[in-house]
Amino acid sequence: MDRHLDRLSGLDASFLYFENSTSLMHVCGLLVLDPLTMPGGYDFHRLRDELRRRIGRNPAFRRKVHDTILNLDHPVWVDDDEFDIEHHVRHATVPTPGGREELAVTCGDIAGQPLDRSRPLWEMWVIDGLADGTIAVMTKMHHATVDGVSGANLVSELCSLEPDAPPPAGPALTEPSARPSDLRIALDGALQLARRPVKFARLLPPTVGVLPEWIGRARRGTAMAAPFTAPRTSFNGTITGHRTVAFARLDLAEVKEIKNAVGCTVNDVVLTICSGALRQYLADRGGLPASSLVAMVPVSVHGKSTAPGTNKVSGMFASLASDVADPLERLARIAEQNRVAKEHHKTLSASLLQDWAQFAAPNTFALAVRVYSRLRLAERHPVIHNLVISNVPGPPLPIYFLGARVIGFYPFGPVFHGAGLNVTVLSNDGHLDVGLIACRELAPHLWELADNLAPALAELRHAALSGAPRSDPSPTRSRRAAPA
Repeated sequence: MDRHLDRLSGLDASFLYFENSTSLMHVCGLLVLDPLTMPGGYDFHRLRDELRRRIGRNPAFRRKVHDTILNLDHPVWVDDDEFDIEHHVRHATVPTPGGREELAVTCGDIAGQPLDRSRPLWEMWVIDGLADGTIAVMTKMHHATVDGVSGANLVSELCSLEPDAPPPAGPALTEPSARPSDLRIALDGALQLARRPVKFARLLPPTVGVLPEWIGRARRGTAMAAPFTAPRTSFNGTITGHRTVAFARLDLAEVKEIKNAVGCTVNDVVLTICSGALRQYLADRGGLPASSLVAMVPVSVHGKSTAPGTNKVSGMFASLASDVADPLERLARIAEQNRVAKEHHKTLSASLLQDWAQFAAPNTFALAVRVYSRLRLAERHPVIHNLVISNVPGPPLPIYFLGARVIGFYPFGPVFHGAGLNVTVLSNDGHLDVGLIACRELAPHLWELADNLAPALAELRHAALSGAPRSDPSPTRSRRAAPA
């Protein structure tokens, strides 16, 4: 293959094929910044100029998708020879009074707009006007170009450990690389297409055994939660293009206290906190199912998968034990089910999803998404999973974005037809920053769910450290009431 030909993997390209006006396939991140640490103070134009210098050293910010009508395989990445940072770094001011709700509305509006595919697939919105004097930066990056881990890493590359640290050394990119000809792309695409029958023949035998193995494990009680077994909730339906966001910050030290007291993992505690918050949110609306919610939990396979592409991700289904009232019993159930799910997941190929995605066809996928949405099929078949819950590692130390200290880093993933809620947790400087994003019509009161997280953590910590059961196991307490 020509060294200048950087073709998208099937999984990366699938996020382009699946996208339409309602299914937006970008990931976002909200950085809340303290401008008092910025050398010279905050000024939007000066900040954009500094971003121009730093981004010029990273080719990932200057590549865009290119395709040709004769191409029989996935599109390729090419340098944008007309790159202009003013198309990507933009300014917004929140309306008064400039609180968290106004910031969230602004971020929801940004998240609900598709990226321009004729340009590199990212944007940064610098948001000011906040009542507390902070500055916010809302990043948008298409899932075709980053996954959760690589997206956080890409933003971190623009950060430093000191407010006055000099920019990273290295030459700036002055001239874009030569673009491969459409003929070269078409010939290589034909070659890739010709190889597909051989790849299919190699992939089919190990895949055929997945379902019987899953059934066997289910009978023995050693399988992860199965898809299509989730109960229906208010956020499991057909989504629109409207987005609503909310966010919360939890103390990582308190989470680790619970982990150490009980003998489980941080992820077990995080899922239990999310389960408690969801349980209260649904109970407040008379919609708590009798059976447990099921989350799809993305699993990073960076360093494990040899498949090409940027997205190195697999996934497992996790029961949230939301049908269990006692928080300690719920944690024990989740921890055991996670242990089983991880063992089950290890039996699956780390690159299985990426390998099958190589066969993705753009026209077929796009048509399927349109039909699925138009016929509202997400409301006609059993629920695959209720929501996505993702846990992404972040910086353990204070970091500075162009000199401004990052005092919040809230990630937001995509939502899908049938699962209109996404909760992503990122560790950041001794905290867990939780970003919640949903289809506005399916979860119009998302702040109430976000505000349930801290009480759920307090309730679980009280139970774990005291060993005492809850006095009232029914989820009918006020959302803001602290445990006794």
